[in-house]
Amino acid sequence: MLDTPVPIVAPSSQSSDDRDDVTLARMAARGDRAAYEAIYRRHAPRLYALVWRLCGGNAARADDVLQDTFVAAWKALPQFRFQSALGTWLYRLAVNTALMELRARSASSDHIVDDADGDMLAEVAGTSGCQSTRMDLERALEALPPRARAVLVLHDLEGWKHQEIADELRMAVGSSKAHLHRARGLLRAWLGENA
Repeated sequence: MLDTPVPIVAPSSQSSDDRDDVTLARMAARGDRAAYEAIYRRHAPRLYALVWRLCGGNAARADDVLQDTFVAAWKALPQFRFQSALGTWLYRLAVNTALMELRARSASSDHIVDDADGDMLAEVAGTSGCQSTRMDLERALEALPPRARAVLVLHDLEGWKHQEIADELRMAVGSSKAHLHRARGLLRAWLGENA
């Protein structure tokens, strides 16, 4: 869907975009595909950057999550009440869609990650990768266990509180804090070895 890799994307300007979004959302809710395409073009890059990180840098999964997000948005748009900005609503929908995918993968025995985390980080560290810190950080994020990565992305990159993360990931607040501590420790260890 979008070219990869996707680095950090700065949030777009909100003032005039919000007014345009209201008009576009109303038109799209009435079935105007051009308006919906304009919504997609405006919001997809930022949402893709978010879901790409939540999916551990897996472009195929991020594409699927982004597509699922916009399909769900298309279906739900007629019920959108404009109590928040359209971009905020789409952002939350993207997070929820990515987290549902994460939960589905975590439930699968093929994707359970336990003590292999250190081995996974060591494997990534052993490959000859890019020298830039950002690339190192992105590779380290990809190597994190899925739930620890989700907590780290939501807390440290997206600014969520532990209670919000706990509610969304269906875990205790203490578990959210533990996953964050674990993710930060693994990142420090990996980045320290590659500094």
